[in-house]
Amino acid sequence: MTSSPSLGRVEQYLEEQLAGGPIHFTLIDPDKSRGPRAAALARGVADLGSHAILLGGSTGISREVMGEAARAIHAAVKLPTIIFPEGAGSLTADADAVLFMSLLNSRNLDLVIRTHARSAVTVRKMRLEAIPMGYLVVAPGMRVGEVGAVDPVARDDLSGACGYALAAELLGMRFVYLEAGSGAPAPVPTPMVHAVREAIRIPLIVGGGIRSGAEARALIEAGANVLVTGTITEEEGLGAAFHGILEEVVRARRR
Repeated sequence: MTSSPSLGRVEQYLEEQLAGGPIHFTLIDPDKSRGPRAAALARGVADLGSHAILLGGSTGISREVMGEAARAIHAAVKLPTIIFPEGAGSLTADADAVLFMSLLNSRNLDLVIRTHARSAVTVRKMRLEAIPMGYLVVAPGMRVGEVGAVDPVARDDLSGACGYALAAELLGMRFVYLEAGSGAPAPVPTPMVHAVREAIRIPLIVGGGIRSGAEARALIEAGANVLVTGTITEEEGLGAAFHGILEEVVRARRR
């Protein structure tokens, strides 16, 4: 796979990494892990093989807190920092990129497109690289489902998930993210991951409820291109479970 000249620096990096197999994003919540702790976590996950840092999680993260975390991480590691946004107020020019994501199954048009229209000028002025992404919440959805006013895709609704994902691709989005919700009791079902992977040609991100190497392996085998973990590092740090997840990603890239 060769890099597309129209892509930004971070997206080119992701494309190059994806050419070698599945990759991993670590989600760090700047409200829960302030600058120095965020930097320490970033060093740890970089050493284990994570490929990028997502910054987000809580609602109401201030620009100052987000910027502090991004600067601390940049000083600690070379991994790109990508904002996982919850609103324009958390954007900072200190990050490398932002997931410019549409919450596909939200009843709130602000989260589908209106917030994007209000924040687009800010993103451009900050020179943040915008990575267009379709974000789809799968049951149970957890807190993101509540805050996002979503109609969660049922766990057995494979055709519904495929329809949303393919629509995102045809609208020009370059990633699709299947989200079970932070702290979900189980990840997105593997049959759904497999079905969506077969339906689309763009990279598929899967997050929410991934707590073990076995779950990571099953999602990778089903076709996930990117795995995202966040809650497990908040609850357990870089313990055995996190090691197991990263080991499965590294193992898959060696095949």
